[in-house]
Amino acid sequence: MHKNFLSRAKGASGVLAAALFASLAVGFSPAARADNVIVLNSAEATLSLVNEATHQVIGTIPTGKEPHHLMATPDNKLLIVADSVSNDLMFLDPKTGKVQSRLEGIEDPYQLGFSPDGNWFVTTGLRLDRLDVYHRDPRTNALTLAKRLPLATMPSHMAFSNDSRTVFVTLQISGEVAAVDLPTQTVLWKMHVGKTPAGLWMTPADKYLLVGMTGEDDVAVVDWRHQTVIKRIHTGAGAHNFRSLDDGRHIAVTNRVASTISILDEDTLTNVGDITGLLPGPDDMELSADKRYLWVTFRFAKHVGIIDLTTKKLVQTIAVGRSPHGIYFFDRAPVTAPNGA
Repeated sequence: MHKNFLSRAKGASGVLAAALFASLAVGFSPAARADNVIVLNSAEATLSLVNEATHQVIGTIPTGKEPHHLMATPDNKLLIVADSVSNDLMFLDPKTGKVQSRLEGIEDPYQLGFSPDGNWFVTTGLRLDRLDVYHRDPRTNALTLAKRLPLATMPSHMAFSNDSRTVFVTLQISGEVAAVDLPTQTVLWKMHVGKTPAGLWMTPADKYLLVGMTGEDDVAVVDWRHQTVIKRIHTGAGAHNFRSLDDGRHIAVTNRVASTISILDEDTLTNVGDITGLLPGPDDMELSADKRYLWVTFRFAKHVGIIDLTTKKLVQTIAVGRSPHGIYFFDRAPVTAPNGA
């Protein structure tokens, strides 16, 4: 039985935050295997369930309006889907995709993430130009709203420092990255990085922050301690989001306009190869537990694709809903950086 995920608490404005998330019995067994891939169809207000072994769509489940991103809780017992326009969170069984409950009154949750220590939960309000910061009690899972922080314009993706003190957020319209101190919920600094920054990735030992420049054709390498762009790695038009390949060195970045995926070397900060022959609009990615297959959503093609990383070829596509965005499956290779969903 899960303990309460959200508790009634006062926000920074003195208004009571949306409250109690009922205890759940999710039927979760560590030994069970459901093999379902969960794909969010953001323009259709649904999620598709795909059997990972057979690659067949086995079901479609209604969500709230515009589900974009999803993330597992620190204990991996629940999967949270952020319905940005419906202003709610959905809680799923992370193996089956079965809906457990829904929490209303969470305003404009576009991107979401937990700090590495699990003590902070953060959501970006893309439409509301705001960052909502919650403190999580690791003993009870209760979340208390710490502050609703104005953050213009169009805060979207995030990444955390490994010490869990700082969350970095891209501001798409102003072309900036903001650094927010979590203990005080204050903006430490903003710096301009270029046109339409989106995905963020922290390199090992927190050395550099990588920024996918969706309005350009590169990844900006940011020395965040000195607030300086030290390099730009050419990828392809619409560099957008990242996924570790879990080999200790390489990460993948989707190029949403070029319809390619670039493989970056975190040590040399270079592009070591592009995966081509993809459908339009590659966006979010997930990696199989054996590290061989990279699953990717194609935002502009209503499909999910499977790439064989041994050949760097797209080997299968699966029809899903309109504008597929977030993707997740339980039996996956680890994500080796403190990033958001």
